[in-house]
Order: sequence, then C-alpha cells, then structure tokens
Amino acid sequence: MATRIIVGLALGPAFLAALFFLPPLPLAVVVAFIAGMASFELLRATKAAPFRSMYIFTAAAAAVIPLGHGLGFGSWTTRAVALLLMAALFLPALGRYGTADEIKFEQIMACLFGGVGVPLFLSALIQLKHFEHGPFLVLLPVICAFTTDIGAYFAGVFLGKHRGITQVSPNKSLEGYIGGILSGCLFMLVYGLLVQTIGGLEVKLPVMALYGLLGSTVTELGDLSFSLIKRQHGVKDYGTLLPGHGGMMDRFDSTTFAAPMLLLLVEILPAF
Repeated sequence: MATRIIVGLALGPAFLAALFFLPPLPLAVVVAFIAGMASFELLRATKAAPFRSMYIFTAAAAAVIPLGHGLGFGSWTTRAVALLLMAALFLPALGRYGTADEIKFEQIMACLFGGVGVPLFLSALIQLKHFEHGPFLVLLPVICAFTTDIGAYFAGVFLGKHRGITQVSPNKSLEGYIGGILSGCLFMLVYGLLVQTIGGLEVKLPVMALYGLLGSTVTELGDLSFSLIKRQHGVKDYGTLLPGHGGMMDRFDSTTFAAPMLLLLVEILPAF
C-alpha cells in the first residue's frame, strides 16, 4: 500500500502538469508512449498475439495514432493506421490458414482493439488540448476518472453493504458505485469553480455536473470492462511497470472510456 501511495503521489501530479503545460505535440508523445505500452500489455495479458510481429505492429499503430492527433492529422492518421494494421494482421492469417499456426479472427480483433481502439480513445486528450481553453479542458477526463475511483473506493469501504452487483468485481458494492458517481459530480463542480476563479472563465456549473454524471458513469463502465478482460484471462494486473499500480493499462483503463465521453460532451455542450 505504501508503494502504491508513493508512486501515485509522484506520478499523478507529474501527469496532470504534463496535461496542463505541454503543447499538443509533446503531449502526443507522452500519450503515444502510454498507448503503446497499454496495447502491448493488453495483448500480453490476453495472449491474443501468438507471434512477435503482431505485438510490434499493434504497439507501433497505437503509438502513431496519438502522434497524428498531435500533428493535427488525427482523422487521416487513424484511417491510414487502421488500414495498414488490418493488412499486417490479415495477410499472415491468410497464409497460415489451415496450418498449426493458424491465426484466429478473435486474435486479429484483439490486436485491432489494442492498436486502434485504445489509442483512438486516449487521443481524445490531445483533441481536448487543441480547443481554445485546452489546458483546462484536457484535465476533465483525468479528474473525472480519478475522483470517481477514489469516491467509489471510500464509499465502498465505509458504506458498502450490497455487494456482488457483478461477478466481475464481486467485492464492489452498489453504494460504492453510487458514491463514485456522486464524487465525480461533486469534483466536477469544484473544478468548475476553480476554473472560474483562477482561469477567469465563465463556467456553466449545471453542465459541469452533467459532465460529472455521465463521465463518472462511463468511468466505472471502463473500469469494469477492462476488469472483465482480466478475469476472463486469469490475470491480476496487465503489467508491472508501475509498482503498486500494475501496468499502463491498469492505470488508464478508466481514462480510456472517460476521455472520449468528455470530448463528446465538450463538443456538444461546452461548459466554458
């Protein structure tokens, strides 16, 4: 527990500072590293890539997509990378069909999810940074994911009675899930007030509460979704890169869902 707290206190503020201060392209380099590592960990944990080339192609695709967003060519880069990755995966599968080394369709889909889906979702952070008030907007998904997780944890510990809502995480309680959502809403409002006070921007607080409500709900879905993958493949953590926290995928599973949701909300209903 001590290691987990120390690593969290060291890396958490550093990542928030990178989100706020770095321009889009340097930030894209950071996200590219996170996405590449997370995709590699996902394939390793699920054993979905029977050949080393599949790991390499998937991790490379995952790193290139955020870089394309940082350069302002996100849509074009994503389409090109998705097409190239599909070709790199399906062509060997065609040649190995009917042999002992046959590549299964579900293995190809896992690589496409890791190489295109995960980095595309995380690239929402870079897209938020491109907005007029990008330094404040890019913090939304991370604050939402972090405060939801913390609120769910403490509500579950002190108030949790109705457990076993899902067998994916049987120790988590209904009270914990509700506490996480309420915590996300509360801290979105607090963050809105800080932006209004420090940043001098006019913030629509009811919209911030909506960000918290929907963002926290999707955050918990993301956490459960990646937990489901771990349970189905019998692994505790996706990696060991971050002592006490597991791997990149373990740390950014919730953000992978929260980032595109907050980007969508900012585009449809801006709060400031």
